[in-house]
Amino acid sequence: MRDFTQDHRWLSINTATVRQQRGQDWPLDQILDACAARGIRAVSPWRDQVAALGLDKTARQIKALGLELSGYCRGGMFTAASAEAFQAALADNRRAVDEACALGAPCLVLVVGGLPGALAGSLQSRDLVQARQQITDGIAATLDYARSVRMPLAIEPLHPMYAADRAAINTLEQALDVCDVLDPTRTGALGVAVDLYHVWWDPKLYSQIERAGRWRLLAYHVCDWLVPTRDLLTDRGMMGDGVIELRRIRAAVEAQGFAGYSEVEIFSATNWWQRDGAEVLDTCIERHRTVV
Repeated sequence: MRDFTQDHRWLSINTATVRQQRGQDWPLDQILDACAARGIRAVSPWRDQVAALGLDKTARQIKALGLELSGYCRGGMFTAASAEAFQAALADNRRAVDEACALGAPCLVLVVGGLPGALAGSLQSRDLVQARQQITDGIAATLDYARSVRMPLAIEPLHPMYAADRAAINTLEQALDVCDVLDPTRTGALGVAVDLYHVWWDPKLYSQIERAGRWRLLAYHVCDWLVPTRDLLTDRGMMGDGVIELRRIRAAVEAQGFAGYSEVEIFSATNWWQRDGAEVLDTCIERHRTVV
């Protein structure tokens, strides 16, 4: 297991962690500058933030600052109530793949979607089995294109509380089952993003990390689970403030050969998003060294 106590070489900041500070959006170009100024070597930007800054400008700034990416957020959201809407989702994922390539991302993270219409508040189907089949079909279609441009796809299983609206793939086992169907020879084109907020509770977590192995472990996201959790979407904890066995899980991931970044991804409407962005980044550095 790598020693993080002396530096923060393997810290990455998911830019959602500092996107809203004290009630104001923190623009992506300023986030990138602040990370680079602190010796943070990597980021994982969100598509809407990149769109606001401009894809070409974002790519140029990342290169000029010497930053790397730990991933790109996000593709997915494949489920749809009509064939036309499904094709539109595939087209959007193809654009996401192209953006990830332009930015030099190591993978495109997929949040796969839940029941059609549920996220928008207009449920159009309760057929969860069909939704999961549509997700598999959507990943398969996107994978064909992603392979052609050499952009790996990382399926991110989300906690079961999001099964209806955000992701009907809810465990590493489910995600790896899809990987084994669509990429049985483990080419590196398809794998998983292990986000501790979503998988820490899973009784099969360690066996599925071992099953994933080096070629399926494409991204690793850290934060903490607070007790109590006041909001199921925007009350994630800073590492060390909750109940997750952070170092034990990292040891398991690294035992399989993962040697990438620990990407901090925190949605925190009433705490960390209410603080100065510099304080949040400095705290991420400190916790990366002491508890991650």
